[in-house]
Amino acid sequence: MIRFLCLIGLGLMFAPTTIFAAKLDPEAIEQFVQQMQREQGLDPDTLRGELSRASRLDNVIAMIAKPAEYKPWFQYRPIFINEARIAGGLDFWRRNAAALAATAAATGVPPEIMIAIMGVETSYGRETGNFRVLDALATLAFGYPPRAPFFRSELMNLLLLAREEHLDPSTLKGSYAGAMGIPQFMPSSFRTYAVDFNKNGRRDIWTSPEDAIASVGNYLQRQHWQAGTPIAFRAVVTNATPPVGKSVELERSLADYATLGVKPDGAAITDVRAVLLAYEGTYASEYWLGLQNFYVITRYNRSPKYALAVFELAEEIRLRHAREVP
Repeated sequence: MIRFLCLIGLGLMFAPTTIFAAKLDPEAIEQFVQQMQREQGLDPDTLRGELSRASRLDNVIAMIAKPAEYKPWFQYRPIFINEARIAGGLDFWRRNAAALAATAAATGVPPEIMIAIMGVETSYGRETGNFRVLDALATLAFGYPPRAPFFRSELMNLLLLAREEHLDPSTLKGSYAGAMGIPQFMPSSFRTYAVDFNKNGRRDIWTSPEDAIASVGNYLQRQHWQAGTPIAFRAVVTNATPPVGKSVELERSLADYATLGVKPDGAAITDVRAVLLAYEGTYASEYWLGLQNFYVITRYNRSPKYALAVFELAEEIRLRHAREVP
């Protein structure tokens, strides 16, 4: 979640190549320890002991530089919109119907959206990552200057999370970016949004689908999900140079887009705000208008490709489920 929940890398399942912990910058680690002592009041010797168990993973640096979102849409889409993920989502719905219904009622987030996020992230918990989160975050915090402040913050949150949840930070597994569990929460997102749905005293996003479902719903609700409103529409474009958004920010109303030769396919033209996005098709671009809930999905991962993959997978799962339920 971005907070960088997961740049959907295809390396979630790859075994890490380990370089000894001594390769981590000792001066940077010591500065980090002193910062945690000042800001969090933690014992520096205990922190040094925990961080001494962290190893540098060289392939993490390579993976973070080229996530799957770098692929064009026509290559990216089939990774997530396929029969295995659709059938897997339907099975996940059957097995977790009660938790999905309860979370949808509490948050306004449709079951298929929560399911699709977990489907895109980890194939419903089957591919949660084999990297030690401590190694991944330490590698990026002390060995990846472009995002070092972010990953140092996440490393700090990991060490705090471990204390709050009574976990050993060196035992937690996740993605090459340090995202964890069925929904691939970064440590900061876990601390803020994770939910103990089954009331067993533990927020377990690693092995409890119920906690994972409630945590995803809670996250999206708190990012201002609008219950019962559309997510996105295919756009009918008659303008030779359509006003494609430079980001996922909602730039204009649907009415404004209509005056510029861009209309939502099969939907009313209103003052609802949207953003026009272009996706690379095999032979030509396809255009979509993303609305508020599309924007909310990009708070989980900022990539417009990710958000459209979640939306399209959710729609396929919803339609398949509707045919099953009388």
